[in-house]
Amino acid sequence: MKNHALEYHSRFPKGKTKVVPTKPTENSYDLSLAYSPGVAYPCLEIEKQPDLVYEYTNRGNLVGIITNGTAILGLGNIGASAGKPVMEGKAVLFKKFAGIDVFDIEINETDPEKFITIVKALEPTFGGINLEDIRAPECFHIEKTLDENMKIPVFHDDQHGTAIISTAALLNSLTITGKKAENLKVVINGAGAAAISIAQMLTHIGVKHESIFMLDSRGVINHKRTNLHESKLPFVRNTDAETLADIFPGTDLFIGVSVANVVTEAMVKTMAEKPIMFALANPDPEIPYPDAKRARPDLIMATGRSDYPNQVNNVLGFPFIFRGALDVRAKVVNMEMKLAAAYALSELTKIPVPIEVCQAYNEVEIRFGEDYIIPKPLDERVLYHVAPAVAEAAVKTGVNQVAYPGREAYVKFLESIMAQQKEPISALEIETD
Repeated sequence: MKNHALEYHSRFPKGKTKVVPTKPTENSYDLSLAYSPGVAYPCLEIEKQPDLVYEYTNRGNLVGIITNGTAILGLGNIGASAGKPVMEGKAVLFKKFAGIDVFDIEINETDPEKFITIVKALEPTFGGINLEDIRAPECFHIEKTLDENMKIPVFHDDQHGTAIISTAALLNSLTITGKKAENLKVVINGAGAAAISIAQMLTHIGVKHESIFMLDSRGVINHKRTNLHESKLPFVRNTDAETLADIFPGTDLFIGVSVANVVTEAMVKTMAEKPIMFALANPDPEIPYPDAKRARPDLIMATGRSDYPNQVNNVLGFPFIFRGALDVRAKVVNMEMKLAAAYALSELTKIPVPIEVCQAYNEVEIRFGEDYIIPKPLDERVLYHVAPAVAEAAVKTGVNQVAYPGREAYVKFLESIMAQQKEPISALEIETD
């Protein structure tokens, strides 16, 4: 695969993205409208009324994917330049799944305060900011500060994307098992950006905060630990358990956002009745899927892999969350909007799956159940369920800056966006004075 991947990225044109014009440039008059002298007119209108930038430019459909390269996928701190292929790849997903344009920006700056200053200065360019692959704990401070000081949504997908998809998967797992969120014992292996965001989000669907046990690279975050970062302090528990094996017995829900092969079959056997496991380390989960299912046939399991059921894939979230946020010009992506996305994904899973989606996955039938607790990434219906839910939550919480047309009209708007994306650019008729 390595050689194929390198050839894929290096064939001409290099990389995975390019900029294309959206207006005709066929003759000298077209060019006079696109640039001088015609371009002066929208400039002057925006000077008088700044919000017209959304009318005369692509800002309202433009997201900045911004990284400093300190936590690229599972590769670690490999630097801004080395992270660019990932950012380009994410740009492709934004465009393919939600029709959103992207500039990927790799910033060679690891000082959080300087990074914040740079990103904030880019605000006039974008309708929203997707922070990506920034290491913890700096990412918490960076996102919070930018969120408080910018009037466009700032969303760190490494934190919230996995949390939203996991929450949707848990909602459906609870339906299948008959368990109640407030009765769960939850163990989260990992204490970085995703882990902390997952824990916070679970409490909003009824999981008791004190029933969440978190582990970092040194073991259980318990009352014996010292020198903990402030982000971990809310998860200090009064327990003598120190290792993952110690804390595992009686676990209802295990979530792994850590490293491969830290869970054994023996540990899985000690879980509570009808256990739930989201082993999300990539590319290899905390325990191989076949091993976990062999240990507990009653287990509902999700991984980050596409070759097993229930892939927790962030592409089910970020394109549609930004779509909904951009279209009502939300100032933030708040918890209500994130929860709306999770509930929309949960509800969509229960609706019969179209035959074309089944065929895309070489399945005769895909039906709600323990092997289908979250939608498939190639299901085009996700856009039409999640984006409206997010937009409506923004309006309900008062963070929108433009009106919402209602679900029926908005879905038609989304359909038009996706239809235009499939059509080649055509010359437009322009009347001359």
